[in-house]
Amino acid sequence: MRNKRLLLPLLLCFGSLFAQKPKEIGLISDNDLYTSFKHDRYYTNGIEFFYRYLAYTGDEKVAKVIGEVKAGQYMYNPQSVKAEDINVHDRPFAGYLFAQAGANVFYKSESVLKLNFELGIVGKESLAEAFQKGLHNVFNYPKVRGWEYQIHTTLGVQVGAFYSHKVLAKQLHEKVDLHILAKAKAGTIFTGITAGPMMRISFKRPLKPVYDSTLYGATLSEGSTCGDQTREFFLFISPKVNYQIYDATIQGSLFNDDSPVTFPLIPWRFEAETGVMYRKNSWNLSFSFNYQGKELTNNVIQGFYYGRIGVGYLL
Repeated sequence: MRNKRLLLPLLLCFGSLFAQKPKEIGLISDNDLYTSFKHDRYYTNGIEFFYRYLAYTGDEKVAKVIGEVKAGQYMYNPQSVKAEDINVHDRPFAGYLFAQAGANVFYKSESVLKLNFELGIVGKESLAEAFQKGLHNVFNYPKVRGWEYQIHTTLGVQVGAFYSHKVLAKQLHEKVDLHILAKAKAGTIFTGITAGPMMRISFKRPLKPVYDSTLYGATLSEGSTCGDQTREFFLFISPKVNYQIYDATIQGSLFNDDSPVTFPLIPWRFEAETGVMYRKNSWNLSFSFNYQGKELTNNVIQGFYYGRIGVGYLL
């Protein structure tokens, strides 16, 4: 019976994509220039466009199910964009273009389960080379050299899962809460597991329940309109441990070894994200500072930072 209760909202999620339900559109932009004008390296740019819709309003255990589709591109560089000499590549040039569909289940216990399926491509077809060169030309940035050594074409088929569970609910104040999260992804591009705590600290009002909060993208609700007077403003802190099993943007394709620059992974690494999220009426806004530890094995590469900006609007 429990399996049936979970399966029903997931099926309804995809069947109601174009129904007249509350919806949200938005984007997430990652860039190392958001944290430093000095560095342009490693995971240097990412963009995601998303569309969310309220697929199911829940039952005695499930608060809501939100369907989500997104499309995006990730871009990776070595230590410098002026890398015409293959010997200075401490990380491969790579791009990843993808589309994803998923279902986000928000429980009344404030647990969250997200499942997704993704198709994409690494290589010249990702358009990362063309995008970066065009961007540098428009803003008169240094000319990009070295993309001829990028990871060769690799088709992406990915599945992903995310779970978050609220802990210490009775011990913490109404303006502070703590969650334990874990996420896993597997496929032909990325395979790995990440886990760690997530803390929210409200600046003023009591925290909203996770199933109504912008924290995991749960602000859609039945009867909500663009004029709703709803506000959130909180700090979040999330240190995590990541175990990398496979990364095609570093190791090349699973099916061939003809990419000119590849490296072995460092399996265990530390990650951290801290930032603020703000919601007022129909707008969801966020900014975060992200750190990722060394991801591959050589004598040059370092850990790196990037910033993330999120903007969402409820329709």
